[in-house]
Amino acid sequence: MMARLLRRILVTEVAFWWLLAHFWLVKGEGPGAEAAAVLGLMLGFRAFIILATYGFAWAHRSPAPAGHAVGLGAAIPMVLEEWAAFVVVFGVILPFERFFMGEDRLAPGPRPPVLLIHGYECNRGFWYWQRARLEQAGWTVATLSLEPVFASIDDYAPQVARRVDEVLAATGAPQLVLVGHSMGGLASRTYLRAQGVAKVAKLVTLGSPHRGSWLAKLGIGPNARQMEPGNPWLEALNRPGAVPLPAATTSAYSPQDNYVMPQDSPLLPGARIMVCAGIGHLSMAFSPAITRLLLDELAPLANQEA
Repeated sequence: MMARLLRRILVTEVAFWWLLAHFWLVKGEGPGAEAAAVLGLMLGFRAFIILATYGFAWAHRSPAPAGHAVGLGAAIPMVLEEWAAFVVVFGVILPFERFFMGEDRLAPGPRPPVLLIHGYECNRGFWYWQRARLEQAGWTVATLSLEPVFASIDDYAPQVARRVDEVLAATGAPQLVLVGHSMGGLASRTYLRAQGVAKVAKLVTLGSPHRGSWLAKLGIGPNARQMEPGNPWLEALNRPGAVPLPAATTSAYSPQDNYVMPQDSPLLPGARIMVCAGIGHLSMAFSPAITRLLLDELAPLANQEA
């Protein structure tokens, strides 16, 4: 499980930084100084990682659409928000996903349910904030954790299929809405390639590397290789007619995405394209703008049911 792996990484990291602080940085200054040093080192290391992703994204950037570039005044808070999202997602929520998420609350209702699918190296805890916002707006929301963490994206399609059937059985709905973040959008498309669109009323992808991301070259596992630009698996997925899409399909992306690069990789033929400027890749987990986008995308389905 990803949660167990992240907990082990956290324990190992804390031990490493504590040894560094105890025997060198604040040697002899007491437990309080050591704790502060460990916290500072952990936060600083995460800040370095986020800055590195933005540097890599800049090197492999694509032009922002007209009117969607951001200046320095907007870029600084954007980077800080992405750093905070990184700290909270990978340092707090994902390692303790069971505590934060609990069971999905599935019950029959007048609206189609929504199935949220996370991205690479995450679990269902990624949706902690967005799931709550959608539920507050009256939507029934389901999640799943894709396992194993470093597998072929094709291996996730049967898992999505099982969860789709479980959600439809629990709610009595004939169709649901698939929402995929990052790799979750590719997992959704592999499900559609295998199962078709009969059970899917709408597909929404958020920052999904439909044409790959250069950052995937730094990842591990078959799924990372499949997300490299130009690889045979991705080319087959993108072959015209290879993947049926629901008539209502939307691909949303940020021209300032720091994980998907080039940033126009999410442009998916056959989908309505929505631009969400000034949002980092992980910040989508907590972004009110993404919440509004999802609610706007779901609104026509609520109106149909009404």
